[in-house]
Amino acid sequence: MTEARSDAAVLLALAAVWGGSFLFIRVAAPAFGPLPLVALRVGLAACALLPLLLWRGQLAAWRAHWRRIAVAGFFLMAFPFCLISWAQLSLSAGMASILNATTPLMTALWAVPLAGEKLTRRRAAGLSLGLAGVLALLLGKGAGFSLQAGLPVLAMLLATASYGWAGQMTRRWLGGVPPLVCAAGGLATCGALMLPLAVWQWPADMPGALPWGAVLALALLCTAAAYLAFYRLIERLGATRASSVTYLVPIFGVLWGCLLLGETLNAGMLLGGGLILAGVVLLHRP
Repeated sequence: MTEARSDAAVLLALAAVWGGSFLFIRVAAPAFGPLPLVALRVGLAACALLPLLLWRGQLAAWRAHWRRIAVAGFFLMAFPFCLISWAQLSLSAGMASILNATTPLMTALWAVPLAGEKLTRRRAAGLSLGLAGVLALLLGKGAGFSLQAGLPVLAMLLATASYGWAGQMTRRWLGGVPPLVCAAGGLATCGALMLPLAVWQWPADMPGALPWGAVLALALLCTAAAYLAFYRLIERLGATRASSVTYLVPIFGVLWGCLLLGETLNAGMLLGGGLILAGVVLLHRP
């Protein structure tokens, strides 16, 4: 019971932190641009975790698994981070956090080919509800199915699909590897990959104090600390159950957006978010 409560507390804290990440991205992405923002996010987070990795003497574990850590880290960090940062140039923090709630749906969908799970009628119904929720969000923007409105939504869905695949592969490839090794190694690899892209796309005008503060919070709190906790949850609970943290992320994402950015919660967001969460609950109901 104590361990279950501890896992629940970590899930709640992680949801609050990751809900805030959409707020920080919304503030920093227009100032830095998506690629420099992601490079700073993963690079600073790696700088925070690598000394801890060395202090604990876990460098050898990284060397032993570096290829799989690099691949899983790319699809769990660099690739989806770039898509989300680009999408949030036009999407609100609340809208992005609601779309991010499709992660458990994507994780469950990937479980069919990767974990040998069957696509039952209940699972298909859950996925259908999730799709209906995404369509409701798109229509709630008042833009119908226009390409301009649809591309940021598609980018968010591609990001959550990447999260789902990486979560399943992390469980398969890196079971037993310490969470710190997975987090620090993945972030360091992504940082090295993103560095030349950041130099290429670096903004002509230096961003102000507020965007820099958002980057630091995004890197140290929402990435370094959060991914260390998330890898630990994957190790303890499995990819599908760990991804259930996204049940709560939209609540915090919408809350922080409304309180701190003055965003509004419309009927389309309520309907779409409700359908997505209903699909997730249906998928995971015992």
